Amino acid sequence: MKEKRAERLESIKAAHKTGKGDTNTRIEDYLEVISELVELKGYANTLDISRYMNVSAPSVTKMLKRLDENGYIEYEKYRGINLTPKGNAIAYGIRQKHEILLEFFKMLGIENAIANEDAEGIEHHLNPKTIKQLRKFITYLKANPKVISSFE
Repeated sequence: MKEKRAERLESIKAAHKTGKGDTNTRIEDYLEVISELVELKGYANTLDISRYMNVSAPSVTKMLKRLDENGYIEYEKYRGINLTPKGNAIAYGIRQKHEILLEFFKMLGIENAIANEDAEGIEHHLNPKTIKQLRKFITYLKANPKVISSFE
């Protein structure tokens, strides 16, 4: 499980090398990184967040203040960072989208590293209805393994 979390953080880091992304995507990614770090290490700090978001520590501090003001996290400088229920819900939703996309891409025979990178690139832009239908399709594919084998 820790290996999965570390891999997930690395895919987020790779996606942020370009520095692109709208405000909502950035907020979701910060919440996602905080959640993954807490799951992996038991805590999140500005230096680790900075590393995975490919931004400076002062930029992280600025975003943490914003996330705190908007009710996504509880943050005190030089203290811990805790997701609120609101922040946790967003992080959980993004994680679910990522897992569904990752599973689908792997079913298509795409190697894990590429599947992770692609999932990270599109997870923020899919409508919940699309994810719901994709989940149904994956369930169908699992129930019909002959369909999956034609992709291998």
